[in-house]
Amino acid sequence: MQELNGFQIEKYNQYNLKVNTKQSTCPLCSHTRKKKTDKCVSLYWNTGMGKCHHCGEILQLHTYKKAEKDIVYKKPEWKNKTELSDNVVKFFEDRKISQETLKLMKVSEGVDWMPLWNKEIKNIQFNYFLDNELINIKHRAPKVGKQKSFKMHKDAEKIFYNLDNIRTEKECIIVEGEMDCLSFIEIGLHNCVSIPNGFNIGSVNIDYLDNYYDWFNNKEKIYLSIDDDEAGKSGQKELIRRLGAERCYLIDLEGCNDANQYHQEYGGEKLRERVEKAKRCPLENVTTLNDYKQELRDFYLNGYKKGYQIDKPNFDDIFSTYTSQYIVVTGIPSHGKSNFVDEMCIGYNLKYGWKTAFASPENVPQEQHGDSIAQRVYGRKPETLQELNSLKWLKVEDYIEKNFYNIDFERYSLEETLEKAAELVKRKGIKCLVIDPFNKIKLKSGNKTSITEYTNEYLNEIDIFCKKYDILILLVAHPTKMEKDASGKRVMPDFYSIKGGGEWYDMSPNGLCIHRHFEENYIEVKVLKVKFRNLGENNASCYFAWNNNNGRYTPIDVDRYKNDGAVTYDNSFWLEEENEQPELIPEEMPVNSEFDLQGDPDCPF
Repeated sequence: MQELNGFQIEKYNQYNLKVNTKQSTCPLCSHTRKKKTDKCVSLYWNTGMGKCHHCGEILQLHTYKKAEKDIVYKKPEWKNKTELSDNVVKFFEDRKISQETLKLMKVSEGVDWMPLWNKEIKNIQFNYFLDNELINIKHRAPKVGKQKSFKMHKDAEKIFYNLDNIRTEKECIIVEGEMDCLSFIEIGLHNCVSIPNGFNIGSVNIDYLDNYYDWFNNKEKIYLSIDDDEAGKSGQKELIRRLGAERCYLIDLEGCNDANQYHQEYGGEKLRERVEKAKRCPLENVTTLNDYKQELRDFYLNGYKKGYQIDKPNFDDIFSTYTSQYIVVTGIPSHGKSNFVDEMCIGYNLKYGWKTAFASPENVPQEQHGDSIAQRVYGRKPETLQELNSLKWLKVEDYIEKNFYNIDFERYSLEETLEKAAELVKRKGIKCLVIDPFNKIKLKSGNKTSITEYTNEYLNEIDIFCKKYDILILLVAHPTKMEKDASGKRVMPDFYSIKGGGEWYDMSPNGLCIHRHFEENYIEVKVLKVKFRNLGENNASCYFAWNNNNGRYTPIDVDRYKNDGAVTYDNSFWLEEENEQPELIPEEMPVNSEFDLQGDPDCPF
């Protein structure tokens, strides 16, 4: 099967044009013209694309093999109503987007029900195509007050806008809105895509990259023109992490918030110049003041940045973390190290949306590990087939499928594990990696002349990986020394209980011990080490009771618990229930039935 720039071609030369010729008649419009033999199409066989200079259509010369998807999405119906009203055309012209570009990108308008309005209303429709097939529609209606009114087609797949035009290109531009994408297309840069939904402060979700990573994996250069605000900067950072800093170039819009604003103020020639002058992402392992200037200023104004937490108040009071580092978790076998790590990963996911990959030779069979996560999220073990087919349980299964991954080798090595984790960072956006336990995921090659040197090299590899991919690693390490006190009870381990202990303590930024007090039936979590004082308290402990209904750790006041055993267990469903109620317009908001909202600059009607 033939291949073009990393994509397998299903049908080569689908229009039966003369191969390798640079000009041809148009298979879409020439048969309708008087000059049927006019060679109006320019063909670019190196990228598999063509452009008709008469009808303006972009041609895809070949069809490509489609990847199979587990989820079945609903596709909207393409009605081809691309005749736009004068008001809409003027709306775009005011933003320097021509009617030719609107026609090329099949921008349409119509009347649809909009949640924010709670009624049918006129709206602009940005149509998302893939392989010339309509996949999704973003509807844009006038604002309600200061709130923008958007919606995507219900149950349709989220993809990048204008994906067809970058598949086989060696370079592409990524922007944060369709209007910015249209601005680049307007100046002849068709290899531009927009994310389907803007970035939000504190929540960067780019799951839509997972299924289409190959569209970017083949790029030599990726230009980023993301909104110049706090949310945009967070989104840009995540795109760089996923796509690789070595091929990302940042477009400086000289103080403008986005590409369309720059296009309006300075024109197309200047916008193209901004792309040509884009600067490569800062070199890895080299920093200058500009790389951390904002963080430094924030420190002076607000103190140390808060660490990431898991939403368990007693634990969060004594321990939090940053990414780009690792946490060593130790404890006596069967005292719950792996279970607490699972709970931490679920906490990070529910609070921050972090996905986790588990490299866990001991977590087999995998359905038992899946059960550990599922019961915590669901609140208990499901008991009937009817319950397993319920919407609630299906939502749990979907949650686990999208957020937790297992790295599964017959024989594990640290090098292969980190290589697979790097792939999961890029393709799935994982933010946590669990290595459980470290002694079963060994260095394939390394200096093994002494346990000290081996431990040093092992932890160095972990540390380098954390920093390179801005990831958090939870490293489970069994103790080899398990001492007993005078009464015969096992003493809580520390870093020095792990083989090569001195190196573990010296090199690790963070350490936790999970210790079960069997006689009193509670669990102690102790902070063995926290490098930064603002992130926790060294040698502090917190306490939990074990919830037999679902495996959750329930915070307790240990003195009170010892006295009366009182504890209130949480058996609730941890995922948000679907809200079927539409978002209503505030009662005080006046609604003009003629859709002529004076004073709204984003209203074309």
